[in-house]
Amino acid sequence: MPGEKKKCVVWDLDNTVWDGVLLEGDRLTLRPGVHEALRTLDGRGLLHSVASRNDHEAAWARLTELGLAEYFLAPRIGWGTKSQAIREIAAELNLGTDAFVFVDDDPYERAEVGHALPEVLCLDATEVPKLAERAELNPEFVTTEARGRRRLYQAAARRKEAEEEFEGPQESFLASLEMCLRITPARESDLRRAEELTVRTHQLNATGRTYSYAELDALRTSSTHQLLVAELTDRFGPYGVIGLALVETGAEAWTVRLLLMSCRVMSRGVGAIMVNHLRRTARAAGRPLYADFVRTDRNRMMYIAYRLGGFTEEGRDGEVLSLRAADDEIPPLPDYLRLITDDD
Repeated sequence: MPGEKKKCVVWDLDNTVWDGVLLEGDRLTLRPGVHEALRTLDGRGLLHSVASRNDHEAAWARLTELGLAEYFLAPRIGWGTKSQAIREIAAELNLGTDAFVFVDDDPYERAEVGHALPEVLCLDATEVPKLAERAELNPEFVTTEARGRRRLYQAAARRKEAEEEFEGPQESFLASLEMCLRITPARESDLRRAEELTVRTHQLNATGRTYSYAELDALRTSSTHQLLVAELTDRFGPYGVIGLALVETGAEAWTVRLLLMSCRVMSRGVGAIMVNHLRRTARAAGRPLYADFVRTDRNRMMYIAYRLGGFTEEGRDGEVLSLRAADDEIPPLPDYLRLITDDD
């Protein structure tokens, strides 16, 4: 809907990205403002895709010749309806259809999408030269994570393809990824992404708490807290900042006030690795480690991660369940992952 921030622009091709019709043998030229809009919005962290009635191979070859193919994720080039194409793109990118803008020169196609998906913002191709000026496509903040968002999606697609083609046990596939997890104190440049994680992460958030930029900045510089960010990379590229931990470092005990991670690393075992890292750090400081857990309808996996990490229930204060880490031996890192911390 107009005024709401959008996350993905879906483009028609004929007489929208280029002048002319591909299958009619027209001499195709890039329409004014298209490349500039693609580049500018991509730099803000918006994604691009294609919904076009065309031959896929011929259309993709032309996009490649024009130097534009790299911008487009999850393209749907075929003969179905544009609304169905947008639904499929949304599913592949794990976005709601309310996050989409659709650009097409044909009023029939815009009407079809507008009727089937009224939450999608439909625009005429003539509006492309001023596309980047629209409020819906101007996020309040552009983080480092946002600027690399397209590449994160492209790396994820390559991982998924490799996993589907891999024959063998999961442990062997994980080893083939050559993963490296970096857990370090948050920098000021990490705070926008940290704030975004607290707001957007529900399934793998141990307390469901959210924190503003100002609150996180105060905690980052507090003498009684540690604010840690986790970044993951593998041979396909970066996952970006995928985890956040807030530890209150009391004189008698340490307490994990917040632990969360992105759902895109759920199958990588990162939850248990972060929990065990916190246990090792607290033990090195000579402090017992506690953790807050607030049950929601979506975060059972975080409770399981704590329990598998050696935590048991110690007590309750209202809705906050207090967990305590066991004093027994902490499991070593799995062979398939390398951990880097400030101590290394």
